[in-house]
Formats: sequence, C-alpha cells, structure tokens
Amino acid sequence: MKAKYRVVYYNIVDRLDYENSLLKRWKVDNLELIEAKDRSGGHTFAEVAAEADGAVVEYEAVTRQVMEKLHRCKIIALQSIGYNNIDVRAATEMGICVTNAPGFCAEDVALHCVGLLVDLARNISYFDRKVRGGVWDYESAPAMHRIRGKTVGLVFFGSIPKAMVPMLKGLGLRILAYAPTKTAAYLSSFGVEKAGALDDLLRESDFVSLHMPLKEETYHMIGAEQLGKMKRTAFLINTARGSVVDEAALGDALQNGTIAGAAVDVIEDVEGHKTVLTSLENTVVTPHTAFLSEESFYKAREIALRQLVQRLVRQEPPENLVNRELADRMSGCRNRGPEAARST
Repeated sequence: MKAKYRVVYYNIVDRLDYENSLLKRWKVDNLELIEAKDRSGGHTFAEVAAEADGAVVEYEAVTRQVMEKLHRCKIIALQSIGYNNIDVRAATEMGICVTNAPGFCAEDVALHCVGLLVDLARNISYFDRKVRGGVWDYESAPAMHRIRGKTVGLVFFGSIPKAMVPMLKGLGLRILAYAPTKTAAYLSSFGVEKAGALDDLLRESDFVSLHMPLKEETYHMIGAEQLGKMKRTAFLINTARGSVVDEAALGDALQNGTIAGAAVDVIEDVEGHKTVLTSLENTVVTPHTAFLSEESFYKAREIALRQLVQRLVRQEPPENLVNRELADRMSGCRNRGPEAARST
C-alpha cells in the first residue's frame, strides 16, 4: 500500500471538501489532508503538526521555535500573498519550503484600491456617515475635485498595481511608479512612468497607493518624514500591510492637515483591531477585505494545494517557492518519502 504524505490545515476557515475534490480530479491519492481547528488554546499548531509532512496556515505565527518541533515538515504553504508570519530564514536553514499564492486576488485588490481612490475623491463614505447621522448637508464637506489628469503614485509594481493600470487609465489618471527592481522600459510597456526615487513620487502624486510586502526594510517605510513630502491635497491608500505605515504619524498628518485624507484596508494592530484612523473624518477604513471574493477564495486554496503536490508528491521545487535558494538543493528540502522523519 502506497504511503501517504500528511498535511495539516490549521485553523483554516472552510472544510477541505474542495481540496479533496481537486486531488481526486488530479488523480493524486497519496496526499492526506487533515483539518485541525483549535482556537481555544487546547492544542498548538506545533503539537498537531509535529509529525506532518506539510502544513497550511493562515495567520498563525510560525517561528523558529515552532519549526524546530515540526520533525517531518518539508513545506509550509500559504493561501496568501504575504508571508511575514513565517520565519523564512529559519525555514530555509531547516530545509522547509515556504510558498505563497501571488496573484490570486490581484483583480480584487486592484478594484478595491480604485474604489477607495474614488471614495476619497468623492467623499462617498464621508457623506454616508453624515446622512446616517441625520445631517443632510454638503456645504461643510471637504473640497472635491475632478480626478482626470491627476497623478497616482504606485509604490512597488507587482500583480496588483498591474491590474490597477487599465482601471486608472480609464479614469484619465497619470500613473507613476516607484519600483526599484523595474526598468523604465518595463514600466513604460504598461503606460507607467518610473519615479527615480520614493521622494519624487510622494511630491508629485495626488494619490499614493502602497503595494510593498512587509519586510524589515519596508517596516514604517511611510512615516512622518515621507508624509511631510506629500501634497497637502494628496491622499494615501494602503492595502498592503498595516506596518508599512507608521500609523501614529499618519494619524498626526491627517489631523494636522499635512495630507488631505487616507483610505486603508490594513492597520498596525492586527490582533486588537484598534486604530486612531476610525475616529477621523478624513479616512475610509475597511477590515482587510480587499482580497475577498468567492473567486479569490477558491483560487488561493487551489494554488496552495498545487504547491503541496509539487513538493511532496512530485518531489520538485514548488512553483511559488518564497525561499528560492532551496530550489537548487532540493535535498535540503528533505526530498524523501513520507516515512522518513527529519534527522537531527
């Protein structure tokens, strides 16, 4: 009888009927998917995944100390673009492949970003709050201007900004991008201008939209100094990660009139959901839902499962390998059968 690879899905929202149907369609019969839902603190992720060959987590922090307890783990697959909850350096040292799901929600987040931009420009949420509060009045509202001909500054240029480009162009906006790894010719092929430096983009843009991953070098990348370089009439949009912005500095900038307003789908206090931004009139705040649609929900799950099949069943580097250095040394990924435990 063929031995099976065991994969723990820890605290994932839905049941695994969809994943199992995909395995059946792909004719994969040696991957066993195990649901582990425990938010009461009775069993930790390290305990339930100690003897698993792979794992899928959502928001669980997987530290070096946790990974040291995963005796057989060869891959941690994420159903998300971001992977800042995983200690990738430690995973690489231990030969554990880390994968994500880039592009699974690009269209959804792009549309959300453009929606936030229009909301800020037209005071839609502002007026909605006023009317619901019994005030039918527009004379005291912040000034509104047409957006055609205005400049949108995109900070980094991955799949989401690319999906935004035709939407923004349809609104008649000029697009500028700060993307250090992209050439001017590459950006020009999308009809986007290259900003030589972040400061240049901040000074020129009427709307600044953030799309960088959260890493050590991007933590508080937008702080008081950067906000001070923006136009007083400009707006900030953040659908990346809360901590790429110094939220306290942003609150001060919004209250002091340093910038005109902000719209965010992410905040710094991921656990407590507390933010000064919800107390301000010149903000729009959504609860980390930019990625969400029925289509993106299933696409992320399919992508994560493909990574597991590639690593465990096919014994090859996963397509969306975050720690790419492991691709050249798959033996470091513990390329062995499901019966083999990690050597210590």
